Amino acid sequence: MSNYLEIAKKKFEALKNKKNVNILAIESSCDETAVAIVKNGREVLSNIVATQIEIHKRFGGVVPEVASRNHILAISSCYKKALEEANLKTEDIDAIAVTFGAGLIGALLVGVNFAKTLAYSLNLPLIAVSHIHGHISANYISHLDLKPPFACLMVSGGHTAILDVEDYTEINLIGSTVDDSVGECFDKVARVLGLSYPGGPNIDKLAKLGKNNIKFNYHSPLHDTYNFSFSGLKTAVVNYVHNKEQKGEAINKEDVACSFQEIVTDELTEKAMRYVLENHKKQLVLAGGVGANSRLREKLTRECEKNGVKIFLPILKYCTDNAAMIGSMAYYYMKSGIGLADLTLTAKPNVEIALSTKIK
Repeated sequence: MSNYLEIAKKKFEALKNKKNVNILAIESSCDETAVAIVKNGREVLSNIVATQIEIHKRFGGVVPEVASRNHILAISSCYKKALEEANLKTEDIDAIAVTFGAGLIGALLVGVNFAKTLAYSLNLPLIAVSHIHGHISANYISHLDLKPPFACLMVSGGHTAILDVEDYTEINLIGSTVDDSVGECFDKVARVLGLSYPGGPNIDKLAKLGKNNIKFNYHSPLHDTYNFSFSGLKTAVVNYVHNKEQKGEAINKEDVACSFQEIVTDELTEKAMRYVLENHKKQLVLAGGVGANSRLREKLTRECEKNGVKIFLPILKYCTDNAAMIGSMAYYYMKSGIGLADLTLTAKPNVEIALSTKIK
């Protein structure tokens, strides 16, 4: 192991000055088994994703043990397909990157252990990447002209936050959720409405057919801060539906979905834009799985255009979990001299959102 680490360190340092760097990245934080190859942090040479959506639909959500077992079944073939799609051989790869957190611990371990085995067998540097930072990088492969600094609205299944991205590896946390993430809230409301997994896209689709005409028993807390709280809204929607059911009254699911989605997207848009305008930011980036929500994209685009702020929305296929975004972030980790891991690397269900490489 010590010999491997010495070799990995030397190669890792040499990559900083290498003209073209191909990073093979692995992502397995939840229910998508993904392997991609990214050149110089921006050019996606291959992006293979094996989804488990149909498997988990029958359970109404992701079952961690089932997800882990299916990652084991899929990861080897995803790796082979990634090399084939990129038309590359193992000797063309300069480093291995992997999501080590945040996510489901069992699912993460599949990717981490596969990546460690690859790195050791190929004598390549192993770069440990935060899944959260990967979502930001989804915009670097979606928009080749995007460069920091910018403000970022992070909306994913596990995280909701406003970030100040000073540089590729200088990320400050401005505000975050104090309870449920917006993704969790969408999934729980979808479940009470009897919609199948995944909840977010189904709420978005149903909301287009409804009207914003329901007043839930809810008042948004933390209004004057950049933090978020969605548990109260989730409870208000659940109580509304249950009360209707107990009285034997009909429920217009389309209107419930539309009214709920309007409240959520209004709060996300208002706080993100307030931060941008109060702090004179010129660019706003949307990141995370909920970044695929059509109403949120519409509102952010409208408000940014109105206020002369440049908006960057990730390509839809890069909103949800994928390895291309991990390969992109790994490149910028490497350029900053961070992320190099050894064979003791393990998975972490939670990781810090903020990141700094400045000397304190």
